Amino acid sequence: MDFLLNHIEALIFCATSPLKPQEIHRCLSEMFEADVPLKDIEAALEKILVKYQSDDYAFQVEKVAGGFQFMTKPAYQASIGIMLKQQSKKRLSTSALETLSIIAYKQPITKGEMEQIRGVNCDYTVQKLLEKELVEIKGKADAIGRPLLYGTSQNFMEYFGINDLKDLPTPKDFSQEENQIGKESEE
Repeated sequence: MDFLLNHIEALIFCATSPLKPQEIHRCLSEMFEADVPLKDIEAALEKILVKYQSDDYAFQVEKVAGGFQFMTKPAYQASIGIMLKQQSKKRLSTSALETLSIIAYKQPITKGEMEQIRGVNCDYTVQKLLEKELVEIKGKADAIGRPLLYGTSQNFMEYFGINDLKDLPTPKDFSQEENQIGKESEE
């Protein structure tokens, strides 16, 4: 029975929404190529519910909307809230992503060049990218006023999971065929 219990536990763990006993039944019957009695599944579910009520676990299995789902216990709500808040700070806004992509592809680049491409002021966005350490100052341009040059940092590589700037998609990867209606003309 532990074998069945482990499979059911794995299914509940991987499910993105509450998993109903009938869904578990269909999945296990297909996997084992034999009918798995619903009463055995329900008995295993009861054991799983009891197992995760123990203080040894920071999560539990809850019956929700007619199905079963793993959920963290209320005692850990504060630490999870802090982690989610910290993760949300790591997210990048659309303007930050646009500016960062311009820097990645055109580096080293001045703020003025970024603003010319985007058509809007980039001061705030560049400052936020510097604070997040995704961008760094690479030097000064030889132009009038010697504006700062910006480029991506090592943290940029880690954040996007790339080893080298050569791993960035090439602009041709983004080009789309123009919409065409009808047949191509024969010349």
